[in-house]
Amino acid sequence: MIVTPRGLVRSGIVDADEALLVDRLRSGDGRALADVYARYHERIWSFLLRLSGRRHLAEDLFQETWLAVARGARRLRDDTDLRAWLFTVARNRHRSYRRWAVLDIARLLELGSGPAELAFAPDQEAEARAGVARAKAAFAQLSDAHREVLLLVVAEGLDAAHAGAVLGLSPEAVRQRLRRARRELAEAATQAEAKSAGRRGRSPS
Repeated sequence: MIVTPRGLVRSGIVDADEALLVDRLRSGDGRALADVYARYHERIWSFLLRLSGRRHLAEDLFQETWLAVARGARRLRDDTDLRAWLFTVARNRHRSYRRWAVLDIARLLELGSGPAELAFAPDQEAEARAGVARAKAAFAQLSDAHREVLLLVVAEGLDAAHAGAVLGLSPEAVRQRLRRARRELAEAATQAEAKSAGRRGRSPS
């Protein structure tokens, strides 16, 4: 569901040009998305580049952002603050990346790699090890079914059809289970990080 601010046009916060763009997006105007892109792509790119700190990652997030914008355009409310919505979509792509990044750590763990085999700067090694420990703890909390599908698809690289043959599931059932597994893993990782932050906060200075 698209959640957007309300009453912004009436209050004068959103200008008339933006309001017109929103109307065109909602109506399925084929040129509207191109016009929105032309108006905002440089600012969205700069935002994601600074937020992620890595050009190749920013490029991926930039593409995902505009795909999400295209998918959500016709579901906008008529009082949407377009600029705020675009930056919210971009921010959510980055937040999703950070949640799913724990999968890469879990994959490395299950394949026998660990932080010692990765190139961390000395001042980052302790935090990297702590992150791997949290990922491992989060992965251990998953159900057997969710661990299986993550290992087959993420670690072993099987597609949905081949993983389904192993699990006795249809490809669509595999995809649904994978989505639930990723969501559960992200939630467990978030909880582990919060607990870790709480412990650091209670440590004596």
